Amino acid sequence: MGNSDSKLRFRKAVIQLTTKTQPVEATDDAFWDQFWADTTTSIQDVFALVPAAEIRAVREESPSNLATLCYKAVEKLVQGAASGCPSERERQTVLNCARLLTRVLPYIFEDADWRGFFWSTLPGAGRAGEEEGDDEGARPLAESLLIAIADLLFCPEFTVQSHKKAGLEGPEDMQALDSCEYIWEAGVGFAHSPAPNYIHDLNRTELLKLLMTCFSEAMYLQPSTDSSTLNPWVAFFCSADNRHALPLFTSLLNVVCAYDPVGFGIPYNHLLFSDQREQLVEQAVQVLIVSLEHDLAAISLSAATVAQQVLDPTAPSTDLEEQEPVGPDNLFVNYLSRIHREEDFHFILKGLARLLSNPLLQTYLPNSTKKIQFHQEILVLFWKLCDFNKKFLFFVLKSSDVLDILVPILFYLNDARADQSRVGLIHIGVFILLLLSGERNFGVRLNKPYSLRVPMDIPVFTGTHADLLVVVFHKIITSGHPRLQPLFDCLLTIIVNVSPYLKSLSMVAANKLLHLLEAFSNSWFLYSSAQNHLLVFFLLEVFNNIIQYQFDGNCNLVYTIIRKRSVFHQLANLPSDSASIQKALQRRKRSPTGLSRASSMETVSMEGSRPAIPAEPGTLKASLAATPGIEKLTERSRVSEDGTIVAVQDRHASQPEADKSHETGASDTESNSGRDTEDVFCSRQEAARRRLSSTSSSLYWAPTSDWVLSWKSKLPLQTIMRLLQVLVPQVEKICIDKGLTDESEILKFLQHGTLVGLLPVPHPILIRKYQANVGTAMWFRTYMWGVVYLRNVDPPIWYDTDVKLFEIQRV
Repeated sequence: MGNSDSKLRFRKAVIQLTTKTQPVEATDDAFWDQFWADTTTSIQDVFALVPAAEIRAVREESPSNLATLCYKAVEKLVQGAASGCPSERERQTVLNCARLLTRVLPYIFEDADWRGFFWSTLPGAGRAGEEEGDDEGARPLAESLLIAIADLLFCPEFTVQSHKKAGLEGPEDMQALDSCEYIWEAGVGFAHSPAPNYIHDLNRTELLKLLMTCFSEAMYLQPSTDSSTLNPWVAFFCSADNRHALPLFTSLLNVVCAYDPVGFGIPYNHLLFSDQREQLVEQAVQVLIVSLEHDLAAISLSAATVAQQVLDPTAPSTDLEEQEPVGPDNLFVNYLSRIHREEDFHFILKGLARLLSNPLLQTYLPNSTKKIQFHQEILVLFWKLCDFNKKFLFFVLKSSDVLDILVPILFYLNDARADQSRVGLIHIGVFILLLLSGERNFGVRLNKPYSLRVPMDIPVFTGTHADLLVVVFHKIITSGHPRLQPLFDCLLTIIVNVSPYLKSLSMVAANKLLHLLEAFSNSWFLYSSAQNHLLVFFLLEVFNNIIQYQFDGNCNLVYTIIRKRSVFHQLANLPSDSASIQKALQRRKRSPTGLSRASSMETVSMEGSRPAIPAEPGTLKASLAATPGIEKLTERSRVSEDGTIVAVQDRHASQPEADKSHETGASDTESNSGRDTEDVFCSRQEAARRRLSSTSSSLYWAPTSDWVLSWKSKLPLQTIMRLLQVLVPQVEKICIDKGLTDESEILKFLQHGTLVGLLPVPHPILIRKYQANVGTAMWFRTYMWGVVYLRNVDPPIWYDTDVKLFEIQRV
């Protein structure tokens, strides 16, 4: 009964606020205390009892009352942080204020005129209860709020265990408290694991929700590649002004990496008990990825600095340091980049691999283990770790542990391939694999036999992790959603990068690669877009790398190339006259769009797998920023004989040779291979819309004889043609002489064959390494906030507010 009374009182206070036309004085405590003093409203209650329309009405009609409400709520948080919340009533007041601000803040952010409100100083709005000078008194409301939240996250008996000796009276002195002794979980830089306390976990979760809402101002700004736009909330919270920055960063990271959703493994335990720790981990990882915000200008600057050090190692480091951007450095990024102990890396990698693998867990009892839903946030965190801490990246690649990250990523890519609401998930998985594939060790690790049997909707095969990668990529390309086509060049670049190190592809993977070549070398597909021929170049590069560097173990691929030799002959004799080009394009109009699935030799899928299914109609999805083309995403590096990697200094180096003869003039943020190629698969209206929005130089593009000849003459077919010239007569002779019809005998012959001295001189290995760029940084920011928006549904913090960073669409 008491609870419904307090809800009624709270609702009456809201109605009073919305109906008052005159400003209510800030000193009228009797009125303002109705919102937080005597109520026990949950955050769901606050969202139900404070409708969006009423918040907007107060904002428009009595702005001074909304301003006072925010100011008074922040004041209560500041008082609670100063006193340490010794009583239950004070703790309840702090939670009520946090819930109310979580509800109201998005409506402040959506109105451009209100955005500066929290960064203004209010008369006499010093930190309550403190006798400080004028400077402290002039602290902006946003800073007071953020400092109060940070203090409250290390408040004994509220969010952390008290270390007070028994018998000592009175609350602990919050200003003298060393929060480094109160880190929430053992792990990086902290060995002691506090006893679990679900009340503390709940309180931390509520405060982190409020912190996340503060950071979410970014959602209400138009997407911009202006590198100087840092989120002011994040910049202040992660600066030296926050004395808890280090313990809070460590707490968030350790809570996430130490979490084990399965616990003791008791079946169905997640149905019997609610897991407060899961809610905390989810909020912690979201706060962490949003806090790890990097100045986009620093990306290009750091790339230039690295290049300068490579080109001139004698340059004094002080000169380089002076080029660092001025302004407050993000301490979270700083701490993350400085983690270096092997045991810390091991703890982080094992924790992230455990969480990523969780949805793959198979048990004999259906639905008996908890399945987490925050794998997208974990992937963003893994990306940021690899991007900001190169020592961590090298640690990941040092052992086969990288495969514990690879297999879940391939599972997600395959599972989401038909679902347009999960296009962002596929992008981040592909970006991570592109980053890893730039390192030789990744290609080497892929040779480990794949013995796990994660149920995936792919053909059964016996082979290595490289085979798994090829088979999943083939599935994405041939049966993925049409919106994935801009990623084709990324997928093939990953295969090109690892191909010189693949010791033995299975027959299934070899067939998949040849099927892709068959599909991409179809004349209508080649002539349909200015960039489609690049996909053929990538595949030929894969075959050349394997033949030149790993011929001995790859009899399956060599046999498949011999069996499908007509594809290579057709490519070499591709017609380039205008009549043939027009005929091919006419044929395309008659045939259904999409890649041919016919000859991909589909076999039985793995036991227990379910087919990839499209999104349910009505599913919400967030729009994404354009992804840069492969030539912007990567830079070409040459592997020298001693194994060192040397950057190839060439303006258009990341495009295959053929592309240098054809410049479309596409803009920096548009994917050269992507936006054009996508037209092949999308509807006519969509294609028309895209063509109109593309740049004028490629607006009326049509294939010509000269264009076909310009790249056809550069097709790298010499190695493959030489292989066919030598081996085809030998294989035919054996078949006739011995009357062979069994392919295992031919494979045995190829296994013991050699092409030493018969092939052209091996070309240098070229690796296309991911390079940080403004386009991907913008993509990540949009994707990350889209995930945060869609995942926070209880309560729906940002639902139905006027976000600008992305669009919320229904499938």
